[in-house]
Amino acid sequence: MVNLIEVRNVSKDFDGANGHHFRVLSDIQLTVQEGEIVALLGPSGSGKSTLLRIIAGLVSPTNGEVYYRDRLFSGANPGVSMVFQSFALFPWLTVLENVELGLRYAPLTRAAKRDKAIEVIDMIGLDGFEGAYPKELSGGMRQRVGLGRALVMAPDILLMDEPFSALDVLTAENLKRDLLELWQMGKIPTKAMVLVTHGIEEAVYMADRAIVLSRDPARVSHNLSIPLAHWRDRKSEPFTRLVDELYSIMTQQKEVRAILQEPAQATRKITTIPNVTAGAVTGFIELIDDLGGKVDLYKIGETLLLDLEDLLPIVETARIFGFGTVTSGDFELTGIGKRLADATVLERKTIVRDQALKCVPLMERILWVLESKRNGQMPREFFLEILQNSLGKDEAEEQLDSIISWGRYTELFAYDEDSKLIYSEEAETRETRAE
Repeated sequence: MVNLIEVRNVSKDFDGANGHHFRVLSDIQLTVQEGEIVALLGPSGSGKSTLLRIIAGLVSPTNGEVYYRDRLFSGANPGVSMVFQSFALFPWLTVLENVELGLRYAPLTRAAKRDKAIEVIDMIGLDGFEGAYPKELSGGMRQRVGLGRALVMAPDILLMDEPFSALDVLTAENLKRDLLELWQMGKIPTKAMVLVTHGIEEAVYMADRAIVLSRDPARVSHNLSIPLAHWRDRKSEPFTRLVDELYSIMTQQKEVRAILQEPAQATRKITTIPNVTAGAVTGFIELIDDLGGKVDLYKIGETLLLDLEDLLPIVETARIFGFGTVTSGDFELTGIGKRLADATVLERKTIVRDQALKCVPLMERILWVLESKRNGQMPREFFLEILQNSLGKDEAEEQLDSIISWGRYTELFAYDEDSKLIYSEEAETRETRAE
């Protein structure tokens, strides 16, 4: 088979605070071959969209190279078109004019461009809407316009960045099926597609191969073949088995190098906590206990209408705290998880506090810093700056907010929004007594 895209040892760094750099992608290697649909999966913030933009030539890698048909290119990749999540249409242009934009630099006459655009509009099911403006269209129709603008360029590779995530379920399903039908019947010139998605079922339904990225920084952790013929039955055993396998892969624990530690502990690793509430986690644990203590993640996600981006952080947090384990796509409560499900509100705080100190070294290190201070407090900025050195600004902010939220819930430490001070509950109690 012909290699249309080859990503060789690609890494990408972004500038962080105080002149520090943080790495988003590290040593990425992958190929996209003619005749296949490839899905890119990974945790939120793992760099999937960044990798897609590097393949498109919209972002330059810090290290490594990207080849199109065995040739290193500079600037925009000449063989790709891209469909974005946000439709990216010009509101003052009609459907026809928006699609024609894809041919702006094509060596064709104005009449030829119009004829080609009309042909594509008809193909994607928007015949009769050529003169309509985006505000007159539904979300699904607007995304079809974005798809038409990409396809009118007759690209070798169609890159799609979560193209269905902004649509309602039924509209998304219709668009997926229509796109696959065009692909299967050879009605579009595209020879390969790369799809960034947070939906495991979507990946198994559409793709021939799933590339799973880790994070902090992103690396290719798994390259899973999906050898199912279209059309695929979502209820078949092979389909659900592949979905379970990907759920199992995606729920593996993520760790980063310790950043709040004593010198003697420099090689320790700590686990970051997803930004979910204690209520979401305890509610999930209660539900699993009511269902017998063990569930299929794919089925529970389907029942609760939660996609991977919503379900994975809850599952990961529950596992980080030791309340459950994930095996072959199934989540099962541990003994401490069952205790949590049956506990009173006050007992739950004690259980979560004990598990936080045992399983989340980052919380233990922050508490250690606070207790080392005579007044038991430190500015938020102190911890944020340390986190930024390893995580980058946005992720550091999110991680610190999550830690503060769990610290408050467990009463390990507290936070004053006005003074931006994090302080230990013990220190506050001592000051109150002294007064």
